[in-house]
Amino acid sequence: MAKPLRASTRGGALDLLRLLASLLIVIYHFGAEGPMRIERFGQVFSRGFLATDFFLMLSGYVLGRAYGASTLTGRISHGRFWMRRVGRVWPGHLIVLAMMAVLVLVLNALGTDAHKPSRFAWDQLPVQALLVHAWGFNSDGWNLPSWSLSALVVCYAVFPWLWRAVDKVRRPWVLPVIGVVAFAACEVVARTMFDHALSDLQFRFGVVRALPLFILGVCLARAVEMDWPSEKAAKALLVGGCVGLLAMQPLDRYALPDELIFDLPCLTAIAAIVLGAGRLPVRHPKAWIEEGAKLSFALFITHIFVGVIYWSAVHKLIETVPIGIGWQWLMWLASFPIAIGAAFLFHTYVDQPLQDRLAPWLRGKR
Repeated sequence: MAKPLRASTRGGALDLLRLLASLLIVIYHFGAEGPMRIERFGQVFSRGFLATDFFLMLSGYVLGRAYGASTLTGRISHGRFWMRRVGRVWPGHLIVLAMMAVLVLVLNALGTDAHKPSRFAWDQLPVQALLVHAWGFNSDGWNLPSWSLSALVVCYAVFPWLWRAVDKVRRPWVLPVIGVVAFAACEVVARTMFDHALSDLQFRFGVVRALPLFILGVCLARAVEMDWPSEKAAKALLVGGCVGLLAMQPLDRYALPDELIFDLPCLTAIAAIVLGAGRLPVRHPKAWIEEGAKLSFALFITHIFVGVIYWSAVHKLIETVPIGIGWQWLMWLASFPIAIGAAFLFHTYVDQPLQDRLAPWLRGKR
């Protein structure tokens, strides 16, 4: 049986990394909109999938630390836990998707198309609205990053059983090994059944990609619950993981004999970062880091919607008025504070008030 959960403090390294990862995803999705593709400046700008891997792994870790003990004691039932997690991600996603649909309708009524109109196929809207588009359904448009939320819905459903399983492991160093084995098994499945590396799977097979990363995160959370590794080793893991991840980025993933030569060291580095940062106590929490981490979810689900509006206007302007390359780069850079500002407004005036309203129902205390 796991020990009672120790009080956790926000505003530390994991929150900062969560914020940075969300910014990297925005840079990745906005990268093709500049005067030239930003991958020319560095391979790291084509690596949005690594930030997604971090989010999926971190989801398993955070849920393990936050809900592991209560699922074991029965303080929260499986059904109630699943309802809480779905209630956290689905309402905000549905609101953003509805705003995107209204935007496309308005633009069509005005006689123009949204930026990259092929992404907005109406027959793909229902499966996205239901958050089932990573369960084998074909949907690679609309709010692109939401496939990971769809996949996490399945991960939430199996979390209580996963935690009960890892709680039976008595040697903490075995837990990361279990996570890596789960990843390797899903890598074999991806290559055998879908003829792709796990990180290159189509969005509709997102559950296959997300589940092993989520399992690894859960394993790391259980290891930390067992006070493993030591704080000294945790610092070494955090620094070593960051250095190792950065060292891999200049490599051309597709020039290597196999993508796994790139993917596996990066996965190992990300796991080391999550384990190291999670094990270290937050002695000097920063309020701005905590708020930035809270903002990351809103940024994640709104930046595509903001991009549709902004890039539709920018590209129409560039087609109409001759604009120098310098001004085009400035407009590209301006997209990031605009996306962050829109995410702040959504978080402050839409998502957080909605969560506050839903909280009594999700906790079973009307």
